[in-house]
Amino acid sequence: MASINERLNEILKPVIEALGFELWGLEFRHFGRHSTLTVYIDSQNGVSIDDCSDVSRQIGSVLDVEDVISYAYDLEVSSPGMDRILFTREQMLRYAGSQISVELNMPVDKYRRFKGTLESAEGAVLKFAVRDGNTLEVLFSNIKKARLVPNFDKKEKVNG
Repeated sequence: MASINERLNEILKPVIEALGFELWGLEFRHFGRHSTLTVYIDSQNGVSIDDCSDVSRQIGSVLDVEDVISYAYDLEVSSPGMDRILFTREQMLRYAGSQISVELNMPVDKYRRFKGTLESAEGAVLKFAVRDGNTLEVLFSNIKKARLVPNFDKKEKVNG
């Protein structure tokens, strides 16, 4: 049986793509009795507040019909932003050569949280150059959360 995140991705991806956006990812969080579904959308042309509002209305209607979430929750639609969460291996590979903030499920070489430059990927293993000159080899499945570190150096091209 598919997880709620897998089911939400399956339902929302075609709707969001039909509106001209990419489903970047989603987070479903519970805070006691309060739940929030945050859906991140992206586009080569950027994402405006009006875009988020339009997508929110469309997917809100779909979620009401599909009834995937059977209790009260808040729906948020957002751009991934400059410090975007990287949900998939493929998204991480788009930012090879960039600095990424990583939190691991299980430590690797005493690192549980680190910032490193994504150097390469071989299968499920991602290689990061970290501050002390070491290279960490991390299984993608061991990554709890990864986020792009914004680059404000105007001399370098910003990915995305």
